[in-house]
Amino acid sequence: MDNNKTIESENLSSKLQAIATVVHDTVESCQGHTVALLALLRELEQLHREIRDGVFQESLPVNRRQLYSLLKDIESEGGWPYIERMKLQAFLANLPQQDAQENSPEFLESDRSFA
Repeated sequence: MDNNKTIESENLSSKLQAIATVVHDTVESCQGHTVALLALLRELEQLHREIRDGVFQESLPVNRRQLYSLLKDIESEGGWPYIERMKLQAFLANLPQQDAQENSPEFLESDRSFA
């Protein structure tokens, strides 16, 4: 790797660390505030979508050698990025047991506010 690529890589690493620090600080300041945490998750998902559907797709390989290099990097560096959404069942499982009747599928189906 030449000197410019090393500096470029260090610069990217530094920027990614700064982003991670801001996100962690925001999470810490939002602890206990579900709506704020949900807003943060929505923003992160939106950023992911914008990057993926915009500049990332525009930068995809145009030949086999570049494709091989990208696939090799994906395999060696941790796979494809994915933002998983919490399933409703897991969300409901985290609610207190005293609300068990209100969390039943029959109650949710009969509650018109979920329609």
